[in-house]
Amino acid sequence: MFTSEKGVVEEWLSEFKTLPETSLSNYATNLKEKSSLVSSLYKVIQEPQSELLEPVCHQLFEFYRSGEEQLLRFTLQFLPELIWCYLAVSASRNVHSSGCIEALLLGVYNLEIVDKQGHSKVLSFTIPSLSKPSVYHEPSSIGSMALTESALSQHGLSKVVYSGPHPQREMLTAQNRFEVLTFLLLCYNAALTYMPSVSLQSLCQICSRICVCGYPRQHVRKYKGISSRIPVSSGFMVQMLTGIYFAFYNGEWDLAQKALDDIIYRAQLELYPEPLLVANAIKASLPHGAMKSSKEGTRCIQVEITPTSSRISRNAVTSMSIRGHRWKRHEQPDNSNDTSELGILVIPEISVTNVAGERTGNGEKGRTLGEIDAQHIQGVQETATDPRTESKGLPEIRRQKSVRKMMEDGINSPGRVQF
Repeated sequence: MFTSEKGVVEEWLSEFKTLPETSLSNYATNLKEKSSLVSSLYKVIQEPQSELLEPVCHQLFEFYRSGEEQLLRFTLQFLPELIWCYLAVSASRNVHSSGCIEALLLGVYNLEIVDKQGHSKVLSFTIPSLSKPSVYHEPSSIGSMALTESALSQHGLSKVVYSGPHPQREMLTAQNRFEVLTFLLLCYNAALTYMPSVSLQSLCQICSRICVCGYPRQHVRKYKGISSRIPVSSGFMVQMLTGIYFAFYNGEWDLAQKALDDIIYRAQLELYPEPLLVANAIKASLPHGAMKSSKEGTRCIQVEITPTSSRISRNAVTSMSIRGHRWKRHEQPDNSNDTSELGILVIPEISVTNVAGERTGNGEKGRTLGEIDAQHIQGVQETATDPRTESKGLPEIRRQKSVRKMMEDGINSPGRVQF
C-alpha cells in the first residue's frame, strides 16, 4: 500500500470523527464521488495484516448504524470483498487476523434482522404467477391454461414465501457461518441497483475464487494466494447467482460469464441441485443477440411490451368490411358470363322459397337457369323503368342479386340438393 493511499484513508478516518450531525447528509452525498478513497479502502481490506484494517471496519460499522441511507450503501459495496477475506482467512486457519472483519459482518447481520423498534424482521416474497402479464412474458404466448377445478379453487390466491425471524448471533462458527453470510448476501442483493461497478466487479471475482480455490480449475484461472478448498452452502451459491445475473446486464458481461461457469463447475462437484437449476436457467436465457456490444454503460434486454392503449388495425376484418366486400363483388358487371351460361346449366331442385318444408312438383325439376335469369332480368328492367321507384330500385336489385347468388351457391352444397 502506497503512502498516498494510506494518507487518504487516515484523512477519511479523522474527518468523520469531527463531523457534526447536521452536515451528515451532505457528507454522505459527496462521499460516493471519492473514487480514490474507495480504491484505497479495497486495498486495506485485502491486507489482513494492515494496521488500518481495524479502524476502517469500525468506521464502516458506524456508517451502517448511522441511519443515513447513503452511508449504509457505502458500507454495503464492500460486503463481497469482506466476505471473501473472512472465508480466505478461515480456510487458512488464521482466525485471529479476521477478528475485526468478523465483528463487522456480525454487526451488520444483527442490525438487519431487527427493525427500528428492535423486533425481529420477517421477510416476505410473493411468487409471481405465469397467468398474470409482466415485462418478461405474456400469458397468451404460453398457451391456453385450462381452468381445472383446482385452478378455479386457487383463483386470486398468491403464494407467499417467508424468511425469518432470524436469531441473534454473537460469533461465527462452522455451524452458523453460511447462515449469516447467506443473509448478508441477501441484503446486498436487495441494494444491487445502487452498487457501483467496482463492487459488481468484486462480486464476480470473489464468486469465481470461492468456487475454484483448491480445485484443478484454480490453475486454469491462475488465481494465486490461498489454495485450500472453501466450503460453501447451496443457499449461499444461489445468492451469488442473483448478484451475477444482475452484473450480466450492467456492464460486467465478461466477469459475470466467467463467474457463472465457475459456479456451475462447483455445483456439479458438490451435487447441489438448486444452484445447478438456477445457473443453467440463467445460462439458457442469456440473449446474446439482444445485448448491446458497448463496453461502457449498462446493457439491456430487448423486451416486447404490449401497448397500454387498444389499437385496431386498419386491415382488421369486421362485419362492415365483409358486408362491403360482398356488395362490391355482387355489383361487378358480369354480362358476358350471364349470356354464355343462359340455357346451359340445369339447376337441381333446391328449396329456397319453400322454407316451411313444402315439396315442389316433379315437373319443375328440369327448370333451366335461363328461365330464372329471364325472370330476374325482366324484374330488374321493370323496376328501373319506373321513375317514381328509381330511388328504391337499388335495394331491390341487391336483394334479387343476393337471392340469385344463394341459388347459384346451392349447386355446390350437397346438403341442400334433392335427388
